[in-house]
Amino acid sequence: MTQSVLIMNGPNLNMLGTREPEVYGKQTLGDIEKLCQTRAGDLGLEIDFRQSNSEGELVDWIQKANADHALIILNAGAYTHTSIAILDALRASGLPVIEVHISNIFQREEYRHASFVSEAATGVICGFGSKGYELALDAAADLIG
Repeated sequence: MTQSVLIMNGPNLNMLGTREPEVYGKQTLGDIEKLCQTRAGDLGLEIDFRQSNSEGELVDWIQKANADHALIILNAGAYTHTSIAILDALRASGLPVIEVHISNIFQREEYRHASFVSEAATGVICGFGSKGYELALDAAADLIG
């Protein structure tokens, strides 16, 4: 049976390609989804790729994730630094979590250095642009393989 990975993207990631391209690059979220589909196929994984600007919707998806998925890859956007609700849901899910950030959050504003998601994450990938998603899928294959 093919393992499924839930890839979730938080607020404003739907604006990739136009929002601060000097920080986030010029690829759109659709471009990143295609990149992930290709890499997942190469690894024998299935992915469920989603984006929401709503914290509650992200929490709902996390709470239901273990019914269909073996692992969560999460770029929580700004909720990374503010959402205890997402942290609690991740902990309750019982699934391995890989945290991804397109930019290097540690080279940015001080408030971006703290991550609630990291407290539940098996690992964190940041600063490699969209390549971080591919790296996360490689790590996912190793973790759930």
